[in-house]
Amino acid sequence: MYPLERGRHGGGRGARRLARIAIIAGMYAVLTVMPPFSSISYGQIQVRVSEAMTVLPYITGDAIYGLWLGCVLANIASPFFAYDVTLGAGATLLAAYLTSRAPRESMAPLPPVIINGLVVATYVAGLSGVPYLPVAMYIAAGEMIACYGLGYPLLRFISRNPRARRIVSGE
Repeated sequence: MYPLERGRHGGGRGARRLARIAIIAGMYAVLTVMPPFSSISYGQIQVRVSEAMTVLPYITGDAIYGLWLGCVLANIASPFFAYDVTLGAGATLLAAYLTSRAPRESMAPLPPVIINGLVVATYVAGLSGVPYLPVAMYIAAGEMIACYGLGYPLLRFISRNPRARRIVSGE
């Protein structure tokens, strides 16, 4: 069970659940590839505005799949295409799962910061010819901005507003 889902696993069934996954995936992809956000979404220094959505698995398990699919779609436009579509989306999937298991709301944004800072930096540094440590620090800093600066206020808003919570979780 996800922390804000009261007794429901996966946030719904059938068409509504697929729709929720698709909406999350589409929003993530658009917020990554759409100008002006696309200019800061790829590379050694990045702040993906779409990463604010990585807090959603704390509310609904459907977001785990939506974020993964959205990341796959968004990374088709990446200069690190094959690595981003596989390793980057895999990192997003792991981070989303860990977010869904966060013990408290304030820790929900932390898994994407750590996982992406470590995993994404590995191939971005290698493919760019830039030392790993600075790339890891820049990517983690960008994740902090997106996940804590944008995502955490989003999570607090959703969790404190019953209507918003119902929309996101399908309760």
